[in-house]
Amino acid sequence: MKKVAVFGNAGGGKSTLSKKLSQITGLPLYVLDKIQYPSGGIELPIEDYKRTHEKILASDQWIIDGFGCKETLWLRLNEADSLVFVDLPLHVHFWWVTKRFITGYWELPEGWPQKSPILKSSLNSYRALWLCHKYLTPRYREYIEQSQSTKSVYHLRAIAQISQFFELIENETNFEDGISA
Repeated sequence: MKKVAVFGNAGGGKSTLSKKLSQITGLPLYVLDKIQYPSGGIELPIEDYKRTHEKILASDQWIIDGFGCKETLWLRLNEADSLVFVDLPLHVHFWWVTKRFITGYWELPEGWPQKSPILKSSLNSYRALWLCHKYLTPRYREYIEQSQSTKSVYHLRAIAQISQFFELIENETNFEDGISA
């Protein structure tokens, strides 16, 4: 596990998962929302974003959290050696977007750029929920099915599987550390 793409629908806990995965593995974390919207919800010019994304992909190790844009999404999934697909039931994603919207007025949500407009960002997340569920989620499922023979694939379909995933990665990391010691 050297190049990890964490992806899935809005509100699935990808940023929280990515942060903890980075802490467990020591891999550098790149949060695409923070790159794409450095501050205040103002989008970086697309060519600047693509150049930054390309530099990250060229590095030896990374965890990349988020969507970015369709063009960079598929490049990233192809380059990754490990795929973490957060595919919880749609009602869970919807509830977590709502929870993030409510609590976002007091505390910046994990993975969000500074000064993000909570209302606008949350409305965009609600819209993304339906679009992703209808169009991207089926493509994601097909992609990971085809990738299982060439990549490490973690398809997280239930909340309980997230903590099981962390236990698995911690055990693998501890085992590898024991071998290299």
